[in-house]
Amino acid sequence: MIGQRNSAAWVVAKHVLISVIAFVMLYPVLWMLGSSFKPGHMIFTETWFWPQAWNWQNYINGWTGIQGNPFSRFLTNSVVLSLGSVLGNVISCSMAAYAFARLNFRFKAICFGLMLMTIMLPHHVTLIPQYILFNHLEWVNTYLPLVVPKWLATDAFFIFLMVQFFRGLPKELDEAATIDGCGPVRIYTKIIIPLAFPALVTTMIFTFLWTWDDFFSQLIYLSDVSKYTVPLGLRLFLDSSSQSDWGPMFAMSVLSLVPCFIVFIVCQKYFVEGIATSGLKG
Repeated sequence: MIGQRNSAAWVVAKHVLISVIAFVMLYPVLWMLGSSFKPGHMIFTETWFWPQAWNWQNYINGWTGIQGNPFSRFLTNSVVLSLGSVLGNVISCSMAAYAFARLNFRFKAICFGLMLMTIMLPHHVTLIPQYILFNHLEWVNTYLPLVVPKWLATDAFFIFLMVQFFRGLPKELDEAATIDGCGPVRIYTKIIIPLAFPALVTTMIFTFLWTWDDFFSQLIYLSDVSKYTVPLGLRLFLDSSSQSDWGPMFAMSVLSLVPCFIVFIVCQKYFVEGIATSGLKG
């Protein structure tokens, strides 16, 4: 009887501890959500996240936009850019991964090693050469520098992720398909891709989140405000030389999180499966 009481008390204490840790971790998000409803002068004077007065005007002002550009334009630009990047990464990286995992060709090991080396190369090292190249191509202030590289299998992380997944698929499937007359293209499209759905979804989620939240690359290549994406649009609400609109900025920040939550919740099952079966879990 005493043992059962101690066990029940331990379970209750464990759940209380987990709830406290979860609340502490989520508090910045809750604070941002509460601040999106507070008047501007109360945002930094109240430490508790729950607003004393609910001010919906922040959402109205934020959605109206800034510098003549409604916030819906920034959302639309981010959606277009993210979808182009997701499609490019899924198609090009899966084709490159299939070649490394299933096909035999000369210098395959050297090419795979060079591909892995690019993962260790900091993005900032290639930034200036890439900018000079895209500037010569007159692609600056367009979405091309941000989307076209995704269609050329330049994200080695996703290639490596899918190579690990493809290697886990039985090679007998390829051999059986070859006996039935299938070539590499039909094996890739009819057998490998349907079985690799969890790895493809993982690539889609990571690419979408990284593109949606990217600030630095978009700041480098985009200068026209009408082409700004959500991160750059949020930056417009802040002005270091005059008054910043913190309330509308927090309100639009909350709205910008909605697509990320929807994508993660809908694809969570495949996301965990893709990570677990590709050998990338810690």
